[in-house]
This record gives sequence, C-alpha cells and structure tokens, in this order.
Amino acid sequence: MRAQFVLSEIWIGLRRNLTMTVAVITTVAISLALFGAGMLINQQVSAMRGYWDERISITIYLCTESSPSKHCIENGPATDEDRNSLQADLKAMPEVASVEYVDQAAAWEDFQNRFSNRQALVEATQEGDIPDNFRVQLADPSKYERVQQSVQDRPGVDMVSNDKDVLDRFFELFDGLKWAALIVAVVQLAAAALLIGNTIRLSAYSRRRETGIMRLVGASNFYIQLPFLLEGAICGLIGGVIASGFIVATRFFLLDKIQDWFYSGVELSTGALLSVIGMSVILGVLLCTIASFLTLRRYLRV
Repeated sequence: MRAQFVLSEIWIGLRRNLTMTVAVITTVAISLALFGAGMLINQQVSAMRGYWDERISITIYLCTESSPSKHCIENGPATDEDRNSLQADLKAMPEVASVEYVDQAAAWEDFQNRFSNRQALVEATQEGDIPDNFRVQLADPSKYERVQQSVQDRPGVDMVSNDKDVLDRFFELFDGLKWAALIVAVVQLAAAALLIGNTIRLSAYSRRRETGIMRLVGASNFYIQLPFLLEGAICGLIGGVIASGFIVATRFFLLDKIQDWFYSGVELSTGALLSVIGMSVILGVLLCTIASFLTLRRYLRV
C-alpha cells in the first residue's frame, strides 16, 4: 500500500507540473549531453596527444635556387658537402633515432599525394618548388628543440619544421572545444538545479493539504519527502537517458570523423563510452535529487 501511495503521489506531482517537468528534463538532457561530449573529447584528445607526442619528427628543408629566405640567398643552395655534413652530424646525435634524405623528385611526389584533394594547389606548384629535405625521427621526442636549434642556421639549411608546432595548434582547437562544452554544461546544470527546485517547490505547495494530513496521521519526515525526491530522481534519470543518445552520436558522428581526418591509431573503447554515459546519468540523478532535497528543507517544514 505504501509503495502504491508513493507512486501515485509521484504521478500526481509530475502531471500537475507537466510543463515544468518537461523543461527540467530538457535542460538536464542538454546539460548532460554537453558534459558527456566534453568528457569524450577530453579522453580522445588526451589519447591522440599521447600517440603523436611519441611520434614527433623534424623536417629540415634545404636551400635551393628558388629559396626566398635571406639565409639561402646569402649562402646559395645546399651543396653535396652541406648535405653529407648535416646527415653525418644528425646521425651522431643521441636524440636522433633515424635520418631519411628526400630528394626534390620524391618531395614533389609526396606533396602531390598529400594534397591530392586540392587540385588547384597541386597545379600551381611545379617540380622543384618543393625543396629536398631531411626527415628526422627522434629517439626522445621531448628533445626536439635541441635538435632543431643545432641545425637551424647551418649552411644549406633553409628552415626547420617540427610536428609539435602543428600538433599544438590542432590540440588547442580541441581543448577550446572541450572547455566550451564543459562551461556551457555547468551553466545548464545550474539552470537545471534551479528549475528542479522550483518544480518541486510548486509540487509541494500544490499538495500541502495531503502533506498536512500525512503529518496528522504520524507519517515520518522521510516518507513525506520521498515522493518529491523520487520525482527529481526520475527527471534526472530521463534526462540522463536522453543525453546518452546525444553522447553516443558525438562518438560516432564527431570523434570518428576526427579519426578519419587526423589518423592517430587511437580510438575510444566501448568501455570508455559506457563510463561517460554512466557518469552522466548518475550526475543527472544526483543533481536533481540533491536539488529536490535542498528545496524541501526550505519549503516543506516537516
């Protein structure tokens, strides 16, 4: 009988404040979806950063006849002696794992393959515009600056490019996306807490007569509060379930696309996805339950 009474009270409360209940569920779902998306992006970016940090390489571009830099104009194009000396010094460095020389023909072919989807750029570039270069794989990626500084101003060297500068700009973009999603989620969660508190307050006010009767017959404080707490928990649970769909969509329609655009060999496991979904649902239930409890302490004196 008690269980049936509690369930009937929950149904009455949800039905009487249907508009507010829908607003609460919607706000909770949006905020949890943003929270879960931020968590997924954080995990994906962390995994990708770890993968690429271990694979940072340096490309040393050599001077050619058409190099526009002041250093190349003053010293002329790289000679065979410059190339041999640079290669020997690189191989002797303990920070370097391997050195590969790429001549202009191979560099031009690699450029065409990399930018095959940008035909206008390929057509505007001629063979010889891409300088020959050395591709240096590091034994310790954290020591890239030492290698870069040691070859920066050598004769025959036009410029030195390292993957870390490109990766840092790329990951800054996703870090910004992650923090933007989390900040908006926090704001939405605060709004959800206020909405659920207001909904529970209205529900308690509309049922003040039933509450008074329950007090007279000796019902315990917990028994009187239970229907209201469960109302909040149900709103949080429904919002969390709806948010789960958006989180799954984020995984398959955003993060998987990132994998296609920026291959890292690392993708989130199903376990990581389920853990984010579980955390989001639990957060939704706890948020609404706690907001309901705090509201009841203020507006429902028992």
